[in-house]
Amino acid sequence: MKQSKFVAWFKLFWMFLKINLLTSSGPASVGLLYKEAVGTFMTEAQFVEAVGFSNVMPGSEALKVAMFVGYAAGGLAGALTALLGAALPPTVSMLIVILAVQRFQDEAWMKGFVGGMVPAVAMLITVVAFRLFRSEKKIRKRTLLIAAISLGAFVLGMPAPLVLLGAGILGVILFR
Repeated sequence: MKQSKFVAWFKLFWMFLKINLLTSSGPASVGLLYKEAVGTFMTEAQFVEAVGFSNVMPGSEALKVAMFVGYAAGGLAGALTALLGAALPPTVSMLIVILAVQRFQDEAWMKGFVGGMVPAVAMLITVVAFRLFRSEKKIRKRTLLIAAISLGAFVLGMPAPLVLLGAGILGVILFR
């Protein structure tokens, strides 16, 4: 039995509302979004494409991925529904955080709190990258070449969108 459009839209809204309530940043949400969206709303290849394009385009990664997934699942209405679910938690959260930061910005514990979050976010991104590479049946030399060149570009201080755009162009050239 086929589900109604409203049920699909509600599922999209709930998925992005839940993900954006449980995670505090675009990169941190990618792992949870992968688990929720792949197999339900899109294939793994579509998901990788969505994350890749969202990194090249300007703006919030989480909102761009939400629109991509929403559109894949339910067209324009699905994109708008997913966008609403993704935008609501950070908007309300930011209002609360702004009030808290203004109140506690000079406290030592606040500086320690922020410093403790940095390695956790770095590890979350590393885990997602590992899972994406692990899903490949065989990691090709071309894939490792693109990864090495991208790492070199980051080390040299190139902006992330340019590194991703360059990696995409290299992929078109190397994976013909």
